[in-house]
Amino acid sequence: MTQAETRSSRIPDFHKRTPGERLALVAEMASLTPRECEALQGITGGLTLHIAEHMIENVVGVYGLPLGIATNFVINGRDVLIPMAVEEPSVVAGASFAAKLARAAGGFKAISTASEMIGQIQVLDVPDPHRARFDLLAHEAELLALANRSDPILVELGGGARSLEVHLIEQSPLGAMLVVHVIYDTRDAMGANAVNTMCEALAPRVEEITRGRVVLRILSNLAERRLVRAQCTVPADALAFASDGRSYSGRQVVRQIVEAGALAVADPYRAATHNKGIMNGVDAVVIATGNDWRAVEAGAHAYAARSGRYTALSRWEETPEGNLVGTLEMPMAVGIVGGTARTHPTAQVALKILGVKSARELAEVIAAVGLAQNLAALRALATEGIQRGHMRLHARQQTIAEEQR
Repeated sequence: MTQAETRSSRIPDFHKRTPGERLALVAEMASLTPRECEALQGITGGLTLHIAEHMIENVVGVYGLPLGIATNFVINGRDVLIPMAVEEPSVVAGASFAAKLARAAGGFKAISTASEMIGQIQVLDVPDPHRARFDLLAHEAELLALANRSDPILVELGGGARSLEVHLIEQSPLGAMLVVHVIYDTRDAMGANAVNTMCEALAPRVEEITRGRVVLRILSNLAERRLVRAQCTVPADALAFASDGRSYSGRQVVRQIVEAGALAVADPYRAATHNKGIMNGVDAVVIATGNDWRAVEAGAHAYAARSGRYTALSRWEETPEGNLVGTLEMPMAVGIVGGTARTHPTAQVALKILGVKSARELAEVIAAVGLAQNLAALRALATEGIQRGHMRLHARQQTIAEEQR
């Protein structure tokens, strides 16, 4: 067992230490090298203009975000320090506090499905759509073999095309069209480039089979085949607290969190803000690890609206014993290889701190953080209000802004 695996993420008064002291603790737990520590501090080894020039176009500089560490997390029995890149006050503190509450009952449990993405091929001007759909499905084995030839290395790693679906959209602004879905396992990559390349490779053969015209060939960010689920239990006693001369019993807090969560399930206006709170935690880890937070956001909100009505991604319930149970289910298309995760030095250090070994494990960690963020927000909303902590930290920002003038 490594030193990182024997250390606890429960670090009392972590927030009271200096940045240097915090980094020293993280470096010890994650076995960071001096150069990796310098990358986190922005001294050397971080994102340079030279690296940035090869990441995007028209580079003139780099833009920094604070990188904090959320403590107290136990996920699937493992203590984890959580790197979070975020500019909003109270996010890191809220996640750490909620993780401490969940820790009392063993922390977070998380599970994930295979890393299967959906590639879409749109076909127009099909003379006989129903016959074309049948013919495509009859050629499934051939098309999957062709798809796998587009990335033989991924296939060697156990990934590649898994199945074929053909959807007939009979009513659209352009009339009937076919949409071919290729289910493609991208393993430890997010997989956008692999899926898009595969779709383009299939397009000519799809046109031959359907006698139609292929237009779009691209992945879908509604990654409903790549789901992650997280759950936590919080003992009622852990939720009891007093503030400004007012006391809240644990059972009272449980009940009010459940009531607040129910509004998000029923009302899209509340669900939008409820889910934004979840994404505060999700996005911060996605960004820290060099993943595509816009793709994760798009998939999350589309998934929340898949029934035709936008609703909450999480559910909160009271157990017969009076304890609080929260669950979260959402798509999570993230990777630990390729893209920014491979080129951005700080993202590489963040992944090392997390100690994840696969894209699925990273997805499970991110879901746990999203659920923790949701718990922190609901607890505040259901009791003393969200503004107390926000405004205290906002005042610190205002002080800094005044000093810089």
